[in-house]
Amino acid sequence: MAPDETAGRRLHSPRYTPISEHGLIGDLRTAALVTTDGTIDWYCCPRFDAPSVFASILDADRGGSFELAADVPTRTRQFYFPDTNVLITRFFAADGVAEIQDFMPVADEPREEDRHRMIRRLICVRGTLPFRAAVAPRFGYGAERHTVRQEGDQAVFHTPSLTLALTATVPIECDGTDVRAHFKLLEGESAVFALDVVDGDVRPRACPRAEAQAQFEATVRFWRHWLAQSRYRGRWREMVHRSALVLKLLTYAPTGGIVAAPTTSLPERVGGERNWDYRYVWVRDAAFCLYAMLRLGFTSEAEAFIGFLSERAAVLQCNDPAAPTGPLQIMYGIDGRTDLPEYELSHLEGYLGSAPVRVGNAATGQLQLDIYGALIDSIYLYDKWGRPISSGHWDELGSVVDWLCDHWDQPDEGVWETRGGRRNFVYSRLMCWVALERAIRMANRRGLPADLPRWRQTRDAIYRQIMTRGWSAERGAFVQGLDDDVLDASLLMMPMAKFIAPTDPKWLSTLDALGTELVSDSLVHRYDPAASPDGLRGDEGTFSICSFWYVEALARAGRLEEARLAFEKMLTYANHLGLFAEEIGLTGEQLGNFPQAFTHLSLISAAFNLDRALG
Repeated sequence: MAPDETAGRRLHSPRYTPISEHGLIGDLRTAALVTTDGTIDWYCCPRFDAPSVFASILDADRGGSFELAADVPTRTRQFYFPDTNVLITRFFAADGVAEIQDFMPVADEPREEDRHRMIRRLICVRGTLPFRAAVAPRFGYGAERHTVRQEGDQAVFHTPSLTLALTATVPIECDGTDVRAHFKLLEGESAVFALDVVDGDVRPRACPRAEAQAQFEATVRFWRHWLAQSRYRGRWREMVHRSALVLKLLTYAPTGGIVAAPTTSLPERVGGERNWDYRYVWVRDAAFCLYAMLRLGFTSEAEAFIGFLSERAAVLQCNDPAAPTGPLQIMYGIDGRTDLPEYELSHLEGYLGSAPVRVGNAATGQLQLDIYGALIDSIYLYDKWGRPISSGHWDELGSVVDWLCDHWDQPDEGVWETRGGRRNFVYSRLMCWVALERAIRMANRRGLPADLPRWRQTRDAIYRQIMTRGWSAERGAFVQGLDDDVLDASLLMMPMAKFIAPTDPKWLSTLDALGTELVSDSLVHRYDPAASPDGLRGDEGTFSICSFWYVEALARAGRLEEARLAFEKMLTYANHLGLFAEEIGLTGEQLGNFPQAFTHLSLISAAFNLDRALG
């Protein structure tokens, strides 16, 4: 049997819910995935990067889950309460209709900051229905043993590192180390399950129906109040606002860091090894996210991220000029920590058998020069659209630019974090040019001190190198690496970064070449791994951020009808809630970590700029 046939069969395994068949809830500290049949199969507590409590999405047998459903045959529909991150899963049965309201209250009072709670509120809307619940935590990625004790309507799950209390308004019973419940609800009746962290002074507490109702209403108010700040009034308001709500969910409120995704090791190819932990703050992703938030008018998120970089992680301090990655790491922990060792969880089989399951990320030690352009461009926009950066931040930024003047002309691992060795990537050079160009603009606009002659000389040297060695006359296109002939979708950023005019003949020729070789019915591959080995086995799906970059490139080139069609086609690949993973597979399935910040921020940017081009 061919490998692709095997993968195709595994995609329909009844043991695993497809990646796209999930919704996301969270409280700006952690998040959980809820399947379309009402099961929580991914949840890390109490933070995004903490070990999992429920992880059956990575191992159906050992991962653990929280099942809540009607105990009769049903069909389901899942949707968000309008303009919120409160998730509704509705069950339609022969004898009635019921729904689960899943949400995490967002702490808005200092005394509540250490409290984390997940609420599952089940309501029988019509008729009479029997229900079942099965709470089967598997702490520490399924490797840490726990005990459970029942005290009336409450069960306390305990490990040496974490204690959770489950409170229910229906009778529950312990079944080994799990908790189960079977009950019936009449029309208008409800049941509440609340899962609380018990830590130090934070003790277990009840969650009666009235309190659950009050917290539901408060959570709805929080999300609607936040979203009301959006300035977007364009054609694709629902999708843009859902993307904004996703990006906000991926923010870690205590520090302002933004995770790339709330999951680890969801595969870029089923059965392959391209499985990574994305629960960290990538400078590049977060900087692009800052741009998207600023476009919509959310300046406080941008300010929080600037604070994360400067104060928490101290990443702008050039304390060690000889550091191999320079003054910036490419990623940090959500608390600003720099050490993110990568290791494999060999006891977990992985989603649909896609091993290894990884925790941590070895790319931390890579040199990726493009992050400097992403960061400084975002700071430039924040200084322009948000509020002027402080003198202290300018001094820090200036030291980064000075470092870049000395180090831009060297090979690195590049934007795609290849594991096949360092190369002279054109995109890395492009973003170094962006860093210099935006810093010069800021210095000129505000009269800030800078070594402008040196900065301009470096900027121009980068430009000349790209135009001579990054252009392939044979291909009629800008290429992936200096002096080679491989195409790369990252170069769709060239006109967006204002490096080249979007109607320049060299750029239009590049756009045509990319469209011929890397685009498949508006979906865009990053590059061809066969032509450009990246140190990993197997292929991958189309990369969704590149598909949205392609939309912008078409729009800027004046090909508006083509751009609009490509954009609206891409929207049809979202899941039922408007969420995107990192990639789209050969048969249209969502692949990679989910939902992916990169994809949603690029959707916002494409919608904003396409709206403007269409008038």
